[in-house]
Amino acid sequence: MIIEQIYTGCLAQGAYYIESNGEVAIIDPLREVQDYIDSAAKNDAKIKYIFETHFHADFVSGHVTLAEKTGAQIVFGPTATTNFDAIIAEDNQVFKVGDITITVLHTPGHTMESSCYLLKDENGKDHALFSGDTLFLGDVGRPDLAQKSDVTEKDLAGFLFDSLRTKVMTLADEVIVYPAHGAGSACGKNLSKETVGTIGNQKETNYALRANMTKEEFIKEVTDGLLPPPAYFPLNVKLNKEGYKSIDDVIKNSEKPLSVKDFEIIANETGAIVLDVRHQTEFVKGFIPQSIFIGIDGGFAPWVGALIKDIQQPILLVAPEGREEDTITRLSRVGFDNVLGYLEGSFDAWQKAGKEIDTLTSVSVDVLENKIKENAVVFDARKPGEFASEHAVVAKNTPLDFLNDHISEFPEKGDFYVYCGGGYRSVIAASILKARGIHNVIDVAGGYAAIRNSNIERTAAVCPSTLK
Repeated sequence: MIIEQIYTGCLAQGAYYIESNGEVAIIDPLREVQDYIDSAAKNDAKIKYIFETHFHADFVSGHVTLAEKTGAQIVFGPTATTNFDAIIAEDNQVFKVGDITITVLHTPGHTMESSCYLLKDENGKDHALFSGDTLFLGDVGRPDLAQKSDVTEKDLAGFLFDSLRTKVMTLADEVIVYPAHGAGSACGKNLSKETVGTIGNQKETNYALRANMTKEEFIKEVTDGLLPPPAYFPLNVKLNKEGYKSIDDVIKNSEKPLSVKDFEIIANETGAIVLDVRHQTEFVKGFIPQSIFIGIDGGFAPWVGALIKDIQQPILLVAPEGREEDTITRLSRVGFDNVLGYLEGSFDAWQKAGKEIDTLTSVSVDVLENKIKENAVVFDARKPGEFASEHAVVAKNTPLDFLNDHISEFPEKGDFYVYCGGGYRSVIAASILKARGIHNVIDVAGGYAAIRNSNIERTAAVCPSTLK
C-alpha cells in the first residue's frame, strides 16, 4: 500500500495518492493532474476512483479532467449533485482499491455533502482518515460557507458537532488523520502547520474535540471570530459542481508573449488588470503604473482570489522570465482562466522601451522608528487576529483582505506607513492604494518581524489561541 500526501503550500492544500495492488485512488486532486497519471503509469497501476471530500470553495479540483483523461469514476458523498457523471455514494458505502477498502463516512457540517474517507488496510483494520474540511489539525472546517435560506451557520455547526462525535471521535486513537488543508487556509481559523496527525493527538489538542464540550459551546466557539469568506469562493464551488475547461487548454490560450506595444494596446482596450508577480523587492524599484503586485512566491493564488474576486476578470501578466506557465497554472487553480498574455521580456522590456514607470518608497524599521517620534500615521495590514495578538501601539488595523472597506481612512495628504508580517502583504496593499490614486503610502520593509527587533512601542503579546 502506498499513501502519498501531495501538499501544495501556496494553497495550503493536501491531495492524496493511494495505491494498492495495481489500483489507485486519488483524493481531492489539484487541477493539474498529469503528475497523478505519471505516478500511476510508473507503477503500472490504474487510477480507479477520484474521491472528493466536498465541493471545494478555495480551489478548482482536478476531478473532472482526471476522469476525462483516465476513465476513473468520481465519487462524492451523499446529497451532492453534479452536472457530470459521478457516483453519489451512500453513507458507509465501501469502495475496493486493490487489497484495501475506502469507506464513505458522511460528515455534514462544513457543507451538507461533506464526507470523510476511512481507509482500511489489507487486514481490514482502520488505518487512516482522509478528513477533508471536516477535521483539520487544530481546528475544524468553517460552517458558514453552505448557508441557505433554511440552513444557518449555527445549524451547520450543530451538524458538524454531531458528525465529529458520531463518526470521527469514535475511531481508534492510532488512526492517522490526513486533512485537506493546513495553516494559511481560509477554510478554518486556527489550523496547525502540521499536515499529518492522529485521532488521539487531535482529541488531546484540538479545541473542537474536547471530551466535555457541549453542543452549545461548540457552536459558539467555531462560529466566533469567523471573517467573511473570500468573494471567489462561491465561484469555485460552481466550477467544481458544473465542470470547467481543461488546464491544458487554459495554458495554451493564455501563454501568449506580448510585445511592449501590444501589451499596452491590450491593457488600454480591454480594461485588463496588469498583475505583477515578481518579488516585492523588485516591484518597489519600478513597475508599470496602476499595476497590482501579488508575488508568485508568497500566498499567491489565495490573495488573487481574495483581492481580484471576479474569476472572469481579464489579466495581463508581468512575470519573472521563465515562470509564465507556472503563474498561469497557479491562477487556474483558483479559477482565474482569463489571462490575455504576458509581457515578453518582463518589466525590463517595458523600462528599455522608455515607457512611464512608477515606484514605491520602502523604508527600514529604523526610519519608521524615527518617524513615529514625529507622530507618523501607521497602518497594520495583517489579519485582525494577528493585530489583536500583538501590534505597534501607534498602528491602526486595515487588513489587506478588506482594504477596500478602509480606503477612506488613509490620509489624502502627508505620508503614511503600512506594515504587515514580513513585507509581502504591505506591498500588495500599497500597490492597490497607488492604483487607486493614493500615492502618499510608504511601505515598511521587513514588517512586524522587523518591528519586534526595534524599539518601537508594542502591545503586550497575547497567544492567538486564547483570543476569542
